[in-house]
Amino acid sequence: MIITSQIQQNVATIDENCSTLDAAKLMTDRYIGSLVVTSAYGIKGLFTERELMMSVIGEGLKPEDVKVGDVTNEALVTVKPDADVEQCLELMKKNRCRHLVVFDGEKFIGIVSLRDMVALLLSEKEQLIARLKEYITG
Repeated sequence: MIITSQIQQNVATIDENCSTLDAAKLMTDRYIGSLVVTSAYGIKGLFTERELMMSVIGEGLKPEDVKVGDVTNEALVTVKPDADVEQCLELMKKNRCRHLVVFDGEKFIGIVSLRDMVALLLSEKEQLIARLKEYITG
């Protein structure tokens, strides 16, 4: 199943010079687990709950003193908008991440999360069950 329908295009962004406290507040306000970090040159990377916990809180640092850009995961794991769920899940497993950045060539499209992939898989299974029921009873 292609991921196109699950791509979050209206993503939350934060400038690399903002504090990780600002990032945590933004993620809390929007009930999300990641932010796209921007710089003067474009997209710098992703800041996730994991970076907050491991690189800031886990290191005993004060979130108000640490800039997002200093702890941003810059190793973007990217996919194309026509990628399928299995490819995405394999990339997430291989790279131990829960978010993928979607690019169409050089153009940033959005992000997909593990939660999005689970939703697609469930939808696919429900469609299969409906078809099988129809086949059996039809």
